[in-house]
Amino acid sequence: MYYVYTIKDTVDVPPAYFDKDIDEVAENILKKKYERTIDKDLGVILAVFNVRDIKDGIILPGDPSTHHDVTFDILTFGMQVEEVFVGPVSEIMEFGCFVRIGPVDGLVHLSQITNDFVSFDRKSGTLISKASQRVVKKGDTVYAKISTVSMKNTVKDTKIAMTMRPEGLGKHEWIIEIAKGERKLQKGGIQKGRAKR
Repeated sequence: MYYVYTIKDTVDVPPAYFDKDIDEVAENILKKKYERTIDKDLGVILAVFNVRDIKDGIILPGDPSTHHDVTFDILTFGMQVEEVFVGPVSEIMEFGCFVRIGPVDGLVHLSQITNDFVSFDRKSGTLISKASQRVVKKGDTVYAKISTVSMKNTVKDTKIAMTMRPEGLGKHEWIIEIAKGERKLQKGGIQKGRAKR
């Protein structure tokens, strides 16, 4: 999910920027430092905004830059194990599919798509379950739950494993199909019960 945090840090302003507006310079430096990075506790840092409380700079011996304490807000995207996301299938591979969740992709392995055997159809570029003939293709919207998260220093290196096997997950039409089947079973059970009386 998306979160907003308030951060305090120090901005180092090189001499080349001394004649520029300190608010703009501080914001640009902070954006370059933080945006599109990963903090293992906070998640993926998407945006820096509301830069404020910029203190007068101090100069350290042997360093020509000025150093300013500053307060600012960041927008992050964090993921928790067991969290359910709705997202499009961004890519189909022989070993499973990738689901877009916020700014990252999670992998749903073949074994985690359904409780049925799933294979890759190279010709159509889809994943198909053997018994139920359920199909997953690029662009499908699916419900998937996070199984594991391995946060690294970059978005590219971060690994997210997901599952669509539990009831209530997968493609929307699968969920509707299961719900209709359960309603039919319930109605059938009631009718049988009345016939026995």
